[in-house]
Amino acid sequence: MCALLGREYKDMDIERHEKRDHSRVRCLDTCIVVSIIVLYAVLGAMIALCVPVLMKLQSKENQNLQEYQFGMEEPQGPTSSPAYKMQNFAFLEAISSELVNSTVKWEPVNYSGGQTVGSNYHFHPDQHWLRPIRAGSYFIYLNLNLTCTYKCSTGVLSVHVGDLLSCQVELLAETTQESKRCWAVHWLDSEKKLLTQMNVPKEGLENWKLELYGSNLGVFHVD
Repeated sequence: MCALLGREYKDMDIERHEKRDHSRVRCLDTCIVVSIIVLYAVLGAMIALCVPVLMKLQSKENQNLQEYQFGMEEPQGPTSSPAYKMQNFAFLEAISSELVNSTVKWEPVNYSGGQTVGSNYHFHPDQHWLRPIRAGSYFIYLNLNLTCTYKCSTGVLSVHVGDLLSCQVELLAETTQESKRCWAVHWLDSEKKLLTQMNVPKEGLENWKLELYGSNLGVFHVD
């Protein structure tokens, strides 16, 4: 009888341990699932805070134009015109290949019957500066694309967008092409002019040129 009772108690202990183990496993499973959900929520929030910018180059049969389209969310309203979509964006392309100490010359790109300077910006075509019309946080990026034409010298090209963004490209004699992308996020008021200045070494950068395609300045309003 005692042996039977002992075996019964032993079976009950084993059953309690099994239930405890199952409860622990379920708890761990729940923790893992919750952790994954939290992780995805954090990642989703981070992605939502980043404004996606996509540029798409389209060729047209009877035109020698390059149109850039910036990807963004659809507007929350009935209007979906290109002017509406471009209001927070500005995109300028280089128009001079010469590497000298000077202001970088930019111009907008023709885009869907308009140009790639949104209504929230003012661009001065003669002085080549860009100014936001309203204050806020702005993402500023600069792409530099350089090519060696023949037996190039070695040196460093520096390009500055005011005091907000500095971009340096080390050019080597043994290479034929170099590119660099630089970016920054700054708070800008409505009086801040974005003027891009190029600086080269005293001895110059012989036989290097700035490629017009792929050398550009972009700005968009974040918040």
